[in-house]
Amino acid sequence: MLTRMTVLALTWAVLGTSPAWADYTLQRQLALAPGGTFVLDADVGSVTVTGDSASGALVALTAADDDFERTFDVQIEERAGVASVRVKRRLSWTSELFGGGWFRGRDVRLTIRVPRSTTVSMRTSGGALHVERLDGPVNLKTSGGSIDVRGIRGNVDADTSGGGITVADVRGAVRADTSGGPIEIDAVTGAIDARTSGGGVRIRGAGGRVDARTSGGGVTVGFAPGNSQGGNLSSSGGAVRAEIDPAVSLSVEASSSGGGVQSDVPVTVRGRISRNSLSGDLNGGGSLLRLRSSGGGVRVAASSTARP
Repeated sequence: MLTRMTVLALTWAVLGTSPAWADYTLQRQLALAPGGTFVLDADVGSVTVTGDSASGALVALTAADDDFERTFDVQIEERAGVASVRVKRRLSWTSELFGGGWFRGRDVRLTIRVPRSTTVSMRTSGGALHVERLDGPVNLKTSGGSIDVRGIRGNVDADTSGGGITVADVRGAVRADTSGGPIEIDAVTGAIDARTSGGGVRIRGAGGRVDARTSGGGVTVGFAPGNSQGGNLSSSGGAVRAEIDPAVSLSVEASSSGGGVQSDVPVTVRGRISRNSLSGDLNGGGSLLRLRSSGGGVRVAASSTARP
């Protein structure tokens, strides 16, 4: 029979995480078949979720606090098609603040492995979220950290109040919303909706419609070759730039109150020509691409990855 320490050592080997710094550790193997749902609701901690080919969910929690169980209540459950983890504070914030316990749990980490086809839904108040290699949809919300999502074959919904958002290699639609940092998105086949109040937006390889707006920086969007779905790009804190395939059909409306408007692609102008605005059609017109800035210039450029 395996001892608890042997099982724990095997868990760290599988998850690739070293517990050398941890004063408190907890690990659990849960029944979760491919196609199921994993749910996390945590008041604290950074979280890493990775999909693989194995059945079942493997959950490991570490904390630099040997009194962790006094401050937090951990509930791990499994039922038909669903595995869930809840990490909740036992006391009210006022009791913990004046009792010296509010700052406990700052170094909590959750490392989770699930089947690739799992639907993942996570909410945390206290840390960063990292998710990779999943074939199901992903819904993430944190009030206290950044979000990093990679290698997803479903839709992604990411929301944070306390950091930036990075998304790469998604075969689906993406919604990214933050009030505390920049947004970086690369290689997404579906529609993108990106919003931030605290940084710039940079998107590359956009395969669908793009709606991107910020009040804290610039917006740069590179559309994938052949993408003619248009979108709405706006900034009140910096320049706006769209890189498009010159061979697609688009209608363009661009304006700026903080700089000039420039097009490097051959747009047939409609109406009057102005230094601060442009309205016209590319290859006869099509879906509308609107660009607006009150904090810098606006430019429509040919994509460096456009079709020859």
